[in-house]
Amino acid sequence: MKSAIVIGAGFGGLALAIRLQSAGIATTIVESRDKPGGRAYYWERDGFTFDAGPTVITDPACLQELWALTGRDMAEDVTLEPVTPFYRLNWVDGTNFDYTNDEALLQREIGKLNPADIAGYHKFLEYAEGVYREGYEKLGHVAFLDFASMIKAAPALAKYQAWRSVYSIVSKYVQNEKLREALSFHTLLVGGNPMTTSAIYALIHKLERDGGVWFARGGTNRLIAGLVAHFQRIGGTLRLGDPVASIETLGDRATGVRCASGWEAQADAVAANSDIMHTYRDLLSGSRSAQRTKARLERKSYSPSLFVVHFGIKGTWPGIPHHMILFGPRYKELLADIYDHGVLAQDFSLYLHHPTVTDPSLAPEGHSTFYALAPVPHMGKFPVDWNEVGPILEKRILDEVGRRLIPDIHDRIVTKFSYAPNDFATDLKAHLGSAFSLEPVLTQSAYFRVHNRDDHIPNLYFVGAGTHPGAGIPGVVGSAKATAALMMAAR
Repeated sequence: MKSAIVIGAGFGGLALAIRLQSAGIATTIVESRDKPGGRAYYWERDGFTFDAGPTVITDPACLQELWALTGRDMAEDVTLEPVTPFYRLNWVDGTNFDYTNDEALLQREIGKLNPADIAGYHKFLEYAEGVYREGYEKLGHVAFLDFASMIKAAPALAKYQAWRSVYSIVSKYVQNEKLREALSFHTLLVGGNPMTTSAIYALIHKLERDGGVWFARGGTNRLIAGLVAHFQRIGGTLRLGDPVASIETLGDRATGVRCASGWEAQADAVAANSDIMHTYRDLLSGSRSAQRTKARLERKSYSPSLFVVHFGIKGTWPGIPHHMILFGPRYKELLADIYDHGVLAQDFSLYLHHPTVTDPSLAPEGHSTFYALAPVPHMGKFPVDWNEVGPILEKRILDEVGRRLIPDIHDRIVTKFSYAPNDFATDLKAHLGSAFSLEPVLTQSAYFRVHNRDDHIPNLYFVGAGTHPGAGIPGVVGSAKATAALMMAAR
């Protein structure tokens, strides 16, 4: 293989392209939007910088590896700063829990909720270490192309009761309900319901304990910019602002791509970091095997969407940490509304991002940048006009942040805007406006997820949230490692 085209400049697409280019494969990334990043897009408004996300960076080693492939150092292009506490969790009764990998502090925080749970927490940590070893270190960077590979992994998955949910495993070890929520909410960061997502995802806890939680100085957009700079430095080509209209095929081979502008390019292989349904339904509309795959994908369950309110305000808030989870009055029931019932509930839980507490340069002097994010049902479960619903939900979210943290928030706002499910569908071609592609349940994981290489078109590959191992920065960077190995083996 001498040349490759990667569709989409998200984290997965950039990581794959860097791996291919580092191996001497001439690689071109084609990106539909005016900036690279995919879900890690950003906006600059009124002197404020707003990252679209993702904002929680874990396992920095998986990123550093992309520079090390050619003997370079990530620090040339990106400065990562540790975030502590990782998160402050806040409940409606005023309880705070600072979640960190400082053992003494964490024990004190657990002791505040329930001293008897300290021992149980350590047993949970042992469990998380085991699933991290089996699920991340051994399986997270390896493609599952046939059922035999799944059978091989089955004993380890069975040993750790992978059929159980993260919440049920956490509940086995700790009794306090707030602590159960504190140790299970992480699956929401990759689109999974803690009540149904495989217990294997408890590995996220170990990932954070070992590698910490980080923030790229200047915002996640600077990490994307660093990846782009490195990709171009080693000879890669990035084409922006020209959506791919079709993946061209001849028989059972992908021959290249054709863009909306009419630009065309041929390559020995094509890899899609684009939404999986969009890829099969739209970009491969001329392929009969792809249309059969599309029909199967339509029957699968997709992660919820998100409603995100970005706001820049007057004042600085040293007392509000970088990451907060503001839990609502309900947990299980709210999750059921979002994932099962397709209800936009009156209450909500919020993730609050406050990057200027770490990096004041993201706002004008004496000001702060925030975003508040609420998981909401995807458009298949809750088909409404978000242009009507959005402003109502935006006000309710800002009111709640005001009630719990910033009393005069509305008077302080300098600039604000929201990002809704219809924006995910329009800007990212995300099926049903899903923010994380396929839901990460056991029956849609590993072999049961979209394969890293198409079953019928052998030089068509996939990278990103919809393929193995799934969403989140370590997940999509891991998918790039698995996919790159397949592509290089095909040379």
